[in-house]
Amino acid sequence: MSKTFVFDVGETIVCDDRYWASWADWLDVPTHTLSALVGAVVAQGRDNADALRLVRPGIDVGAEYAAREAAGRGEHIEEADLYPDVRPALAALRAAGHGVLIAGNQTRRVAELLRALALPADGIATSGEWGVAKPDPAFFARLVEFAGAPPRRIVYVGDHPANDVIPAKAAGLCVAHIRRGPWGYLWADDPAAAAADWRITSLEELVGITG
Repeated sequence: MSKTFVFDVGETIVCDDRYWASWADWLDVPTHTLSALVGAVVAQGRDNADALRLVRPGIDVGAEYAAREAAGRGEHIEEADLYPDVRPALAALRAAGHGVLIAGNQTRRVAELLRALALPADGIATSGEWGVAKPDPAFFARLVEFAGAPPRRIVYVGDHPANDVIPAKAAGLCVAHIRRGPWGYLWADDPAAAAADWRITSLEELVGITG
């Protein structure tokens, strides 16, 4: 029986290297410094935006984001930012008769950028468009509507135990936790990650999921 696979964005289909490098450049700190701070806040279970606040205490992240966009130095996603297994895995899932969607905690701009890549997906949506973000249960309620399938036939694929695995399971979805990116690696052995239905290291492993 077919399923609907819904993919998180950051560190699931898109590598965040460019994202953090662009913030480091904007804040005028070495990329390594900001990357280390991101790792530190991840290890503490904090919001990754706290790394920006450590560099510039009191920063209004939303205002700085808008300033970057206005200066022509805002978000940018191109083919090279995708993990190599993204197109093959998504295409194989569609060829096998499964639904393929993308939905994560991202801005409206990211949704536009992803759509411009013409990925083999049936739809793309972000929290910026929906007005609600993970791990809020309302995000997953909206996701179920977006998928148009019973929760038990939906597989949410993500790297973050607290934002992806726990709330998706609470919403009745199946979950695949990918060991990728800071959260995926650091929390791979956490009980929350262990609650996932599948634990994978490549998106291409999803093609073998049946039942």
